[in-house]
Amino acid sequence: MADAATSGPGMPQLDLSTFSNQIFWLVVTMVVLYFIMSRVALPRIAAVLADRRGTITSDIAAAEDFKLKAQEAEAAYNQALADARTEANSIVEAAKAEMQAELDVQLAKANAEIAARSAESERHIAEIRDNALAMVTEVSGDVTKEILSAFDVKADGRSVTAAVSARLKGGAA
Repeated sequence: MADAATSGPGMPQLDLSTFSNQIFWLVVTMVVLYFIMSRVALPRIAAVLADRRGTITSDIAAAEDFKLKAQEAEAAYNQALADARTEANSIVEAAKAEMQAELDVQLAKANAEIAARSAESERHIAEIRDNALAMVTEVSGDVTKEILSAFDVKADGRSVTAAVSARLKGGAA
């Protein structure tokens, strides 16, 4: 059996007598595949690639438009934010000015009231001082009369009052 297997024709594609036939069909198949590919498949692939290229180009253009719109929106937002800050600052400044004016009015009222009370207090202190001086003068006269009567010295009321008044004013009696 081993002789039969080795003496047989072997694989047909390796048989030299069929090479010309195999090469012919190979060339025919390649030419047919070339025409099918060049006329049907490759144009479809080229169309798909062109569509993809067009879609990508239009998407990039749309993205650029959206990017510009986003930049414009951001600029408008920043401008609105700056305007709002400016307006808020002006409102704050106006409120500060109003509060300062009100504070100035209140301070003027308080200063006037303090001045009035101070003048009233000074007048009242002057009255107390005058009354105290009169009381000191009176008490000094009474004490002097009592001291003189304790020593059995007779003095009239006018001379005692004059001596006390001179002594209180800083003079000697």
